[in-house]
Amino acid sequence: MAITGNKGEWSEIYVLLKLLGDGEVHAGDENLNEFKNLVYPIIMILREEAEGKLKYLPEESNIIIQKDDGTELLRLPAKDFEHQAMSLLYSLKSVAGKDSDKKGAFTIPYTEDFMTKIHCHTLKAKSADKTDIRIVLHDRRTKLNTEMGFSIKSQLGGDSTLLNAGKTTNFNYKIEGCTLSDADIAAINALNPKQGKVIKRVEEIKHRGGRFVFDKVDNPVFRNNLAMLDSGLGEIIGYLLLEQLEQDTNMIKDLVRTLSKKNPLRFDMTQNNPYYEFKVKNLLTSSALGMMPGKAWNGKYDANGGYLVVKEDGDILCYHFYDRNLFEDFLYNNAYLERASTTRHEYAQIIKEDDGSLSFKLNLQIRLK
Repeated sequence: MAITGNKGEWSEIYVLLKLLGDGEVHAGDENLNEFKNLVYPIIMILREEAEGKLKYLPEESNIIIQKDDGTELLRLPAKDFEHQAMSLLYSLKSVAGKDSDKKGAFTIPYTEDFMTKIHCHTLKAKSADKTDIRIVLHDRRTKLNTEMGFSIKSQLGGDSTLLNAGKTTNFNYKIEGCTLSDADIAAINALNPKQGKVIKRVEEIKHRGGRFVFDKVDNPVFRNNLAMLDSGLGEIIGYLLLEQLEQDTNMIKDLVRTLSKKNPLRFDMTQNNPYYEFKVKNLLTSSALGMMPGKAWNGKYDANGGYLVVKEDGDILCYHFYDRNLFEDFLYNNAYLERASTTRHEYAQIIKEDDGSLSFKLNLQIRLK
């Protein structure tokens, strides 16, 4: 059966081929620029395949493929991997439209033939966490060779999701300051313009004198995960979602800047501590490397190496967790809020509770531009 996948899934094979062909990967800055003088040599890439754990080892001008016990399966010139990476990149760019991954999976027979040759039978590595590829990198500063898991984010197939939306990511608010009849509630919930449905409903509630007071993170698992990071983080994100409705930007760094000025949690700002920025960066980093909204989190990072970002031109940048400040700044500078489907995730409707109080939900989804 032919191997099929979308652009993001094929990008994982592209990363495997290009890293083996190049033998190294450059670090990137917060604006997706390459650091010329910060390079990580590739010592080994590991994959779990049907035949067990395989090792892909660059050695001089060759790539050696071994079983876990050291048995050599194949030896090929590194330039073959470089050529295959270029061919795959051309194929991915040829698929019409940057959002073509939404149209479903597709095959790339030429690449699949080479994958079979190098004992690679699946696009996605076996993983129940956020690790897409495991690499042994050499760090020239520490002189250490360390095996680490990396998450792959590709710009070849549209913006990547950092934190997926779901009913688990709904934030609940109480509507105070106004009285709404059942007819009023029905009329507001029926507002359904082609664009800006959430904003329109919120504006109508405010027009009638209502104000939104953060209540809780709906899902107890996500609520507890956020509390592990910071006891006030749920409330901060609640305010951030409200702030987005009042601004003409969805970039998280811009919204946090405004939130810091308003300081709704009443932090002591006399020393100019970046409370909100620090706490939101912690959320972004944890979401990137291990924390998922619907799964109880133990505080450990799965993708403990960081991110590998495939740029539109095919270059790959490494955001190593050793360089935590760079990694956090990259996430912070490129993260934005996106509104997911209101019907699928059941939010943006006024709910009349049993005690007569009114509730309203907003939803959190974070992407990287």
